Formats: sequence, structure tokens, C-alpha cells
Amino acid sequence: MNKVIIPTVLSAGLIALTFGVASAAEKKTVTYENTIKKIMDDRCMACHGADSPTIEAFKKDEPGFKKKMKGPRMDTYENLMVFVNGSDAGALMRRLDNGKHTKDGKPGNMYVNLADDDRARAARFAEFNKWVGSWNLKKRKELTEAELKAVKAPKK
Repeated sequence: MNKVIIPTVLSAGLIALTFGVASAAEKKTVTYENTIKKIMDDRCMACHGADSPTIEAFKKDEPGFKKKMKGPRMDTYENLMVFVNGSDAGALMRRLDNGKHTKDGKPGNMYVNLADDDRARAARFAEFNKWVGSWNLKKRKELTEAELKAVKAPKK
């Protein structure tokens, strides 16, 4: 009888361990350092890297910078946060949105740049959405303090 119990207990333990690992992976906190930076480096730095203008400089000559294929600088966590919940809060979400949060259903103008195919693009959008924690397309002046505080976007 013991021979039957041991394999059953081991099997149950392995199943529990497998589901526990899956649950832990699903609950993994997305941070700038473990996920977002890699996506930004891979897909965004050609136009938003260290040689790009600050948001203030960009706004002074937006057409000129666009001709040079340069957007505002997003090369560090601090620079990126300007567009998440800083002076230009919501801009990142409006640009990367998949269209499911807009009235017209159109994705943001940078959504297509998240990846080369729809599946990878959707996965990367989900990572950004999870990182931000409170996906909101409003502009800074429209956001309440509660909405700003709801943004998580952890660095580490």
C-alpha cells in the first residue's frame, strides 16, 4: 500500500509545484529594469535615445525634429516617466495604446513600433499596460491626483 501512496503524493506535489511556478510567473511584477528598458532599447531608442531632444526642446521645434526622425528623449527611467505621470503625463499611453481604449478604436501612432508582428506587439503592449498599472489616455491637465497616484510604473 505504501508503494501506491508515495507516487501519488509525489505526483500531487509536482502538480502543485508546477501550478505554483506558473502562478508566480503570471504575478511577476513588470518593472522598468526587468522588462520596459529592454523593449525601449530594442524598439524606441533610434528616435528617442540620448541624442534626442528634451521634451521642452522638442516642443520648440517639433516639425524640425520630426524631419530628423527624432522624438523627445526617453533614454532613462526619469526621462520616460515625464510621459507616464510627469509634465506630459499620459503621452506614452496615448502613443502606445492598442486602440481598445479609444473612442474611434484606432491605436496610438507608436503602437505599430512595439514589434514586427501583431502577436509580439500585443504581448509588449500588455507588458507596458501591466507596468503602468492604470492605463489612462488623458492629458496631464485632465488627470486627477487619484489617477496620477494610481500609476505604478516601478523602476526596480
